[in-house]
Amino acid sequence: MAKPSSSLSVACLLGAIFLFSLAPQIHGGSIAIYWGQNGNEGTLAETCGTGNCDFVNIAFLCSFGSGQSPQLNLAGHCDPYSNACTNLTSDINLCQSKGVKVMLSIGGGAGGYSLKSEQDAADLALYIWNSFLGAVLDDVDFDIEGGNPDYYGALAAHLKSYSSKGNKDVYLSAAPQCPFPDQWVGKALDTGLFDYVWVQFYNNPLRQYVQGNPANLMDSWKQWTTGVHVKYIFLGLPAAPAAAGSGFIQAASLESRVLPALKGSSKYGGVMLWSKFYDDQDGYSSAIKNSV
Repeated sequence: MAKPSSSLSVACLLGAIFLFSLAPQIHGGSIAIYWGQNGNEGTLAETCGTGNCDFVNIAFLCSFGSGQSPQLNLAGHCDPYSNACTNLTSDINLCQSKGVKVMLSIGGGAGGYSLKSEQDAADLALYIWNSFLGAVLDDVDFDIEGGNPDYYGALAAHLKSYSSKGNKDVYLSAAPQCPFPDQWVGKALDTGLFDYVWVQFYNNPLRQYVQGNPANLMDSWKQWTTGVHVKYIFLGLPAAPAAAGSGFIQAASLESRVLPALKGSSKYGGVMLWSKFYDDQDGYSSAIKNSV
């Protein structure tokens, strides 16, 4: 076979680079998981020790605003009323030593919380900084499913302002429902202050994966990736069928039918799972880790 000329080789190389630049860039993602709402899900250190997760959301700071004292509820893991939750510090440090970001999740599906004013938002931000962020935690997650939606943007702005006041960056995430825009944190997301958004693509049959048909999920995913100014968006899923009323995706279907389509987006960040307790039931995070 004749040796190709140098000019032809250069032309072929330039052509290959051009074609590569036109192709969708596929990249890997991370797994985020919620921990704290079941005393039988193991410790925080054990959660990070699996090696499957890059983010762990401690759930939840479920009471705040409207003049009430903020209250952490970790459902059997520890009793915050007796300051017993301070023993989590060593677990958090261990997680961080493994490169896992540990985030305080505020809100949740139960509990009493609402911000009634700008001052309410400023007071809560100061409490979170003094009690959690300034001490040991990395970030704040907004899992808001109730209360007045008007002041969560102010809360985000006040929390972000501590990046310049402290010696660390403050990162923010949110876990909206998949109908776009989200009725609770939609206004906050419009601020453009959030770094990660893990959308709950479950318990909403018209916008989630239907067995064998990802069309509804993909339409909703495109709404989120084009409608929100954020660096990374995650596919939020139940970690087992019992974790939600609907929306669970078998690992094989996730790998073959869903993730390849999502990874074409530059905003693809990975998968969020609810929750560690349910993940323990069938090892979902282990099953999907290499595909995410």
